[in-house]
Amino acid sequence: MTADQLSGLSDTLFSTSVGLYSLAVVAFCAQLAFGRRPAAERELVAAGDARLPEAPGGAGATGASGGTAGGALTGEPPSVRRWGRVAMLLASLGALTHAGVLVTRGMATDRLPWGNMYEFATAVVLVAVVAFLVMAVRSPGLRHLGLFVLAPVVVSMVAIGLFLYVEGGPLVAALRSSWLAVHVSTAILGFGVFFVSGIASVLYLVRSRYEARGGDLGSSRLVARLPSAASLDRVAHRTAVFGFPVWTFAVIAGAIWAESAWGRFWGWDPKETWAFIAWVVYAAYLHARTTAGWRGRPAAWVNVVGLGVMVFNLLYVNMVSTGLHSYGGVN
Repeated sequence: MTADQLSGLSDTLFSTSVGLYSLAVVAFCAQLAFGRRPAAERELVAAGDARLPEAPGGAGATGASGGTAGGALTGEPPSVRRWGRVAMLLASLGALTHAGVLVTRGMATDRLPWGNMYEFATAVVLVAVVAFLVMAVRSPGLRHLGLFVLAPVVVSMVAIGLFLYVEGGPLVAALRSSWLAVHVSTAILGFGVFFVSGIASVLYLVRSRYEARGGDLGSSRLVARLPSAASLDRVAHRTAVFGFPVWTFAVIAGAIWAESAWGRFWGWDPKETWAFIAWVVYAAYLHARTTAGWRGRPAAWVNVVGLGVMVFNLLYVNMVSTGLHSYGGVN
């Protein structure tokens, strides 16, 4: 195939990925809508007891394995389990076509396919989807997170296609370095994993409030179907533990590349500054998770702030502010 044909195929696969992810969102919605509360919670409700069967970190929580923690698959009707399997299949197919977007783009341009904002953001979203799929396969109870991960993914993909798309072409001179494969690749991996971690913390804040109120949060069926707060907290923490050293390496690799390209390791360029701020926030989150008085909701808020910093770094710093990383914008 010619370069133009490969570029066209990449664009087609991008649209296909958005379609498959959108169908997966519908299937995940059906799984949540047609499911029912966990058996232990139904028994308490039937007995007139408003209390939930478990509290964050309590003995009833099964952890990240899904098990029977709020929103488990145990005892669900076969039709609901089928919706879950369909959703996972659609999301997996979407991830395959999503990977194809980058592979064909790289073949068309004969380089690594993350040399501009369109490619970088597309790769970040792919990492987030793969991270979710790995967790959901290992821990079926976490499939109920699918709606809350895939819906932002669809919105992100549409925004990427509308506002960041550029035709494939050669790398700008500043990016023609072997460090591109090291620094940018690890930044993509770290950001994608932090994306999932931040969503898990947002859901933890909602679910923990629901549990603290004895299961009464406007009689929210959707919240009742989420994994337990303890499970969500563990997902957020474990993904952050994985992403933090990756992001640390990305910052260090960027400094080494900066010395090679510009003759200094650090210059407080806006991109460098906000990458360091993100590192500090995630270091604070991991420290807060082990500090009395900061465990639980305070630590989760720090993680949510970390996600906000990462998104700000990606969008505002790259597209609005000026600096030595201006070549990373939409051009």
